[in-house]
Amino acid sequence: MSHYLFNEFNEVSAKEWKQKIQADLKGADYNDALVWKNLEGIDVKPFYHLDETDTNHYSIEVKNPNDWNIAQTIFINNESISNHFILNAIERGAECVLLKADKEFDIPSAFKDFPFEKASIYFNFSFLSEPFIIKLINFFSNKNGLVYYNLDPIGNLSRTGNWFRNLNEDFEILRKIKNQKTQENIVAIDGSLYQNSGANIIQQLAYSLAHANEYLNYFKDSNLSDFKITFKLSVGSNYFFEIAKIRALRILYEMLAKEYDISETCHIITMPSHRNKTIYDYNINMLRTTTEYMSAIIGGSNTICSDAYDSIYHKNNEFGERIARNQLLILREESYFKASNNPAKGSYYIEYLTRQLSEKALILFKNIETGGGFLSQLKKGVIQKKIKETASKEQDLFNSGKLILLGTNIHQNQEDQMKDNLELYPFSKSNPRKTLIEPILERRLSEINEQERLKKENKDEKI
Repeated sequence: MSHYLFNEFNEVSAKEWKQKIQADLKGADYNDALVWKNLEGIDVKPFYHLDETDTNHYSIEVKNPNDWNIAQTIFINNESISNHFILNAIERGAECVLLKADKEFDIPSAFKDFPFEKASIYFNFSFLSEPFIIKLINFFSNKNGLVYYNLDPIGNLSRTGNWFRNLNEDFEILRKIKNQKTQENIVAIDGSLYQNSGANIIQQLAYSLAHANEYLNYFKDSNLSDFKITFKLSVGSNYFFEIAKIRALRILYEMLAKEYDISETCHIITMPSHRNKTIYDYNINMLRTTTEYMSAIIGGSNTICSDAYDSIYHKNNEFGERIARNQLLILREESYFKASNNPAKGSYYIEYLTRQLSEKALILFKNIETGGGFLSQLKKGVIQKKIKETASKEQDLFNSGKLILLGTNIHQNQEDQMKDNLELYPFSKSNPRKTLIEPILERRLSEINEQERLKKENKDEKI
């Protein structure tokens, strides 16, 4: 019966749909009532139809990976303890680990009994040491493992306002490492910073691409045949836009890579945004991360890093990490999110968003390059200013209740008490220090709201 089902219905044109909608609106303006305006400047219509799709609609060929992996973040402080957490995470379903470190560590101890043939490794260093990185590369050289070192001096400059050493030394370290070990995944672009600081999606794409172009331009006189770039992205709760964001990044990077005659495929690791996470009614964070994981999967991430619902205010704990890991396992094994490697293909709406985001981000990217490039605009404060402007608009929407975080700026649970439950400081910190440029600061939308509620808790306690 299903084979002949469509024969029983007449085709309805886009024009007929609009006429029906207009009649149902009873005089209300179609654009005002049903067309959604947003921070990206893309008008979202109530429906998308083949009649209004150009003949090249299906020509957007996004080179999605055939599969995706589950990663878990682990801090390396005490090597023995970290090793236990690493092995436990892999035993319980993680296929990759994202290892954060702010100092050098004993390599054999941290990776004792690590199943290199089974799991990949991503690093996130807050320091830059050529001897240590070379030592790591040599250690892994006979392990038959897949390692991403994710070195990003420009990302450090953007985040902290300073180079690790200075521009010339930082880039020279990258060059030495790359020239010595050309097959390794050395360089990464930290696009998560732009999302978590309040940049809109078009800015995130354009800044990440311009960020990558600085490295490609620096290495253009070298042999770039084996040059690989990893993009680290944060995914927010704007479900379909976030799907399109990841797809648009692949399209944009393919265009950029062709200019340098290098591999047109980039590697993307995604993680949930912190910008929309809250400390009050924190269980809702699980709902937020679930849709963000779904966007990351459908958008075509290579690896998705789990993030505990309480990570912004709790230290690492088994319960939160297990829940986050299991969210991804359930999506893959029980919700069939592994069944297709490009499920968004052919969706008129997502294809439209992908094209719009790609085109608008490309225009912004070209403007950045015309203005001297990403580093030049960072030094002038242009990038920081643009992000602040967008973040301020988003913050105003939250403050006015037009952008909703359930349990925080609407339907608050007045009995919710958090002052004795904060193991970590959950708010943005600005440490006065001398910097070369103004750093790009991450800030959650609900911070002011939460600080006011915490003050009220303390007052109520005194009374």
